[in-house]
Amino acid sequence: MKKIKFISLAMATAFPLLGSAQMPLPERSTFYIAPVIEGLAICLSAQRSEQVRKGIAPNSHCGKYKFDSPAMLTHLLNDFEAGGAAGKVQVGYTATIPLLGLYEKKNGKWVINAAKVDDNLSLIAKVNRPVVVYLAANHFDTQGPLSEELARDKRNLLLLANGAPPDTSYFGYAVTPFTLLTDETIPVNHYRFEALRYVAQKVARLPAAVQNRIIAVTLAGELHQMFNDFENGMGVFEKASVTDYSPASAAEFKSWLSKKYRTVEAFNKTTGFTFADFGAIPLPGKNIRTDSLTSFAEHYDGFADGVLPVSGWLWTAEGQVEKLELYVDGQRVADVPRRLNRLDVYRAVEEIKTPNVGFRYDYAFDKLPVGRHVGQVVAHAAGKRYEVAQFDFNVMARDQSRLPARPVATLKSLEKLDKLKGARAWLDIPRQQQDVYFNPLARDWDEFRATQVNALLNKFYTIARQAGIPASLLYSHQIVPQVNSTWNAQLFAVDTTFAGDTSWHDGMNMYGGAANSDWVRNFIASRKIQDYGVPEFNPQQWKQPGVHLDAMVSQYKNGARFISPYFISVTSDQDSPRSAVTNMEIRPDNPAEGSAQFYRAIRELSAQ
Repeated sequence: MKKIKFISLAMATAFPLLGSAQMPLPERSTFYIAPVIEGLAICLSAQRSEQVRKGIAPNSHCGKYKFDSPAMLTHLLNDFEAGGAAGKVQVGYTATIPLLGLYEKKNGKWVINAAKVDDNLSLIAKVNRPVVVYLAANHFDTQGPLSEELARDKRNLLLLANGAPPDTSYFGYAVTPFTLLTDETIPVNHYRFEALRYVAQKVARLPAAVQNRIIAVTLAGELHQMFNDFENGMGVFEKASVTDYSPASAAEFKSWLSKKYRTVEAFNKTTGFTFADFGAIPLPGKNIRTDSLTSFAEHYDGFADGVLPVSGWLWTAEGQVEKLELYVDGQRVADVPRRLNRLDVYRAVEEIKTPNVGFRYDYAFDKLPVGRHVGQVVAHAAGKRYEVAQFDFNVMARDQSRLPARPVATLKSLEKLDKLKGARAWLDIPRQQQDVYFNPLARDWDEFRATQVNALLNKFYTIARQAGIPASLLYSHQIVPQVNSTWNAQLFAVDTTFAGDTSWHDGMNMYGGAANSDWVRNFIASRKIQDYGVPEFNPQQWKQPGVHLDAMVSQYKNGARFISPYFISVTSDQDSPRSAVTNMEIRPDNPAEGSAQFYRAIRELSAQ
């Protein structure tokens, strides 16, 4: 069990604030800072279990307050905003309730432990602070014997094309790829939907004064499709392997195709295939480079949908670059979006002071003729054009026949980027001589996979509404993979869950440069998103003062209802080994990832 020593208010105040607490902020509705409190469930359990108490360090927050969770939480939040929540900016907390973790086995049956639910809701009743209630039920809700039992039944899991679930973890956390199907007869769905109804009904029956403390209810956690090596494989394209190929999902895909195209003749005309009926259409799940295909329709990788990402990073010491452009075969395609998140570059290059140095353009190659093509990324600065990168790529025929010779035009007489003082850049994708194959069925497959994510989130929303939770409180809790310029967003298939016209309010997790990002602001504006929250928020930066304060103020000005800084622990000890996750623990004596700066910035902004 993680152990981190208790930090007193006296110790916290030994660190100066970042600047004036009297900064002017524009008028708007109340802005809530609701840190994610890790270990609350353990601390609550300790009130009933001597065995649990023995596993918690006595000098942790929880132990220091003798496992009196309301007193402990009140004191912890007073460190940020003394005297209670008030003003334009108010400090509350995020209470995580893992739905599958609510069960216990009695007489051979899994039943909800009512005491666990009551403990969580009693905390909300006793602590007079704003609260975000996070009803967790995704691939991270895997702690405990019920989840372990469910993981042994393939009906409950997302499956790869080989029939096996992805075997993966995330920074030491267990990850079980639970299904995205909405069928309530699937065991995992029976339990998580039952728990959702139970908790939501309890929340809806709380006294009005207690309900008024609830500023948001976030649903399920990051719902998305899964893939191999979740921790390190987010940028895999050429060897991408995705879900869900389970028998039930495969049948659902065939039905989806028949509804989209109505007749197999229309499907064949659109795609160029010659299948006799929808039942004969295979699922794209093989790679033409390494696997034997019975039909080209089986081919799948990160480019098979007809899109070639052009992605890398660019930094100039003096910020001279005015814009980037993409040219293909000597013809201008478009401006290339810039300032995407690249925490990896920020960490690796000391002189780079911001993670927002990524660029990316998703180039549709599906209409290009078979053969060799040349792309160029061009930077504009001080009236000159500089070549950032040049790359060849080959559009391949379905039968892998030899490429025809064809003339290729390029822009000539461009200055090389190294002629621009202080400029550094790198092209990550595509590699030179990248071969790409367009399979229109792969595009359908990705579109279908996105509908599965959307459908499950909608199922959670519908159940919560039917149980009595007001629509005004319900938020998603989603990852935004596109903000990370080298990630393959199709691995996640979450794009349709973000829009201004969804039933739920958008909850968008923001880490690194995404916490204060022009790209994110444009994303919000283009999707016409009006009311959003940030269920997980951490800038993860340390090179410049004021970054965390600026990031939070940007969310205030952008219109976020709440942000949930990730994370504060109440049960762990500083002497335990540090990791990529524990480095983000927000505390005044943790310099890693800018955590101490983040702590002080929250205190400063909460004074408003």
